[in-house]
Amino acid sequence: MRHHAVITGMACGLVALLVAACGTVSPPAAVTTGAVPLPVPSGVAVGAAAVAGSTPLGGQCAPLSDVAPTGPLPAPGYMPAGSTMARIQARGYLVVGVDQTTRYFGYRDGQGNLVGFDDDVARQVAKAIFGNKPNAIHFVVITSAQRIPDVQNGTVDLVADNMTITCDRLKLVAFSSDYYNAGMTILVPSNSGVTSVSQLGGQRVCAAHATTSINEIGQLVPHPIPVSVQNWTDCLVLLQQGQVAAISTDNSVLVGLQNQDPDTVIPKTAPFTCEPHGLAMSRDPAKRDFVRFVNGVLEQMRTDGQWLKLYTHWTGKTQLGPQSPPPPQYNVAVEQTCSWP
Repeated sequence: MRHHAVITGMACGLVALLVAACGTVSPPAAVTTGAVPLPVPSGVAVGAAAVAGSTPLGGQCAPLSDVAPTGPLPAPGYMPAGSTMARIQARGYLVVGVDQTTRYFGYRDGQGNLVGFDDDVARQVAKAIFGNKPNAIHFVVITSAQRIPDVQNGTVDLVADNMTITCDRLKLVAFSSDYYNAGMTILVPSNSGVTSVSQLGGQRVCAAHATTSINEIGQLVPHPIPVSVQNWTDCLVLLQQGQVAAISTDNSVLVGLQNQDPDTVIPKTAPFTCEPHGLAMSRDPAKRDFVRFVNGVLEQMRTDGQWLKLYTHWTGKTQLGPQSPPPPQYNVAVEQTCSWP
């Protein structure tokens, strides 16, 4: 989530200090300067505290070189000796950080399985290393705030979690080529009358902590009040409680939240940012071969129809509309434009 361009059945206890009962209601009145702050539970922050510690917007881009795939992929089970992929193969499984609260992209189904578009893209990487071995991938459930630290400390080999490629993040992790474009918009109660983010000045707008969405909210004019939480489902609870007027983040996240609460709506306007998503990996030069390998997997998915098959399976009946796989742009830090249906 960049400057360019969940579960309704959760217990009300998360926000018990804020409200008394569940149910989607009209948005709260605008918060005026000098208003007494409401008490908030652990994990919820309002105003400047919501933005503190999150990913900054902008920054000087320094794209990584030598990340384009070099020739065809090695056969599954036969990774080059000494390579990062060979070490993963020897371990017996790929470790991937994923979300569990973003319907269609990374969430738990009715049987508790981790599923979604991002998860299936990661499964294609594991398949390229191991072949058709169902236990060759281990998912680690993480929050948005854990994505970069878990890559940096080696907890995961890869993060597949609705993560926008930004200049500042490129200083901390390596990214694959852009594999999906999203864009920020808003989710509001159906009876709110809100059709544009420009109507939310002085009102609380929610996003997950350590995302660029929360920073974007803080910079919007006419100045909504950012509210940050740990997970996107927490935002939905706050919206249902009337403690925030809207949720604002990538449309890829919002379509899943809207699906869980029919009393909410995403206004039918084009997103106001462009969010190129990448798979995050280590910046360690000794692991650059893995970045090239993952880019090779994504290129194979673009050309053999697998990308379109997965995208259509997960999002074909949503408000997102059709999309083609973004063309690869290696050694380019950030895509500049998105096309919306």
